[in-house]
Amino acid sequence: MKKIILGLIIMIAIFAFTNSQKNKFSEESLSKKLITTQNTEITFKEVLNKHKGKITVIEIWASWCSDCVKAMPKVKAMQKKNPKVDYVFISMDKVFDKWQAGIEKHTLNGDHYWVNDEKMMKGAFGKSIDLDWIPRYIILDKEGKIVTYRAIETDFKQINETLKKLE
Repeated sequence: MKKIILGLIIMIAIFAFTNSQKNKFSEESLSKKLITTQNTEITFKEVLNKHKGKITVIEIWASWCSDCVKAMPKVKAMQKKNPKVDYVFISMDKVFDKWQAGIEKHTLNGDHYWVNDEKMMKGAFGKSIDLDWIPRYIILDKEGKIVTYRAIETDFKQINETLKKLE
């Protein structure tokens, strides 16, 4: 009986791990439309293609998110430590103007996009990337392969170690 229970626990753990770490985005998430700072539409796939050949950190955030704001100094330190890395910020703000003000207030250097979905994290884009918390960090290697799929504001040590290995 103990072996059966242990076997079930191991199978559940393996299943949970394989679902939490993906190495590429689904076609569904790639087709989702984001809004640029110029208020034009672009697909998530087009955003990723702009960064092909570069190590890329994607941060999903919002100006109203206290954990996101608290993490900003760590993000800026990461950017200073890793200047050759591309940074993409995808906002889950409710309103275009609040998103724009958040970019300016926090002086975020990188490419910026907004998810125009009133359901925000629970909307189509959020669901397509398994978004359950913000800030969320995703790291892509130079080939565009996902190296880290789920990192949050408490994972900066791991994020920085991953970026160091990729350079």
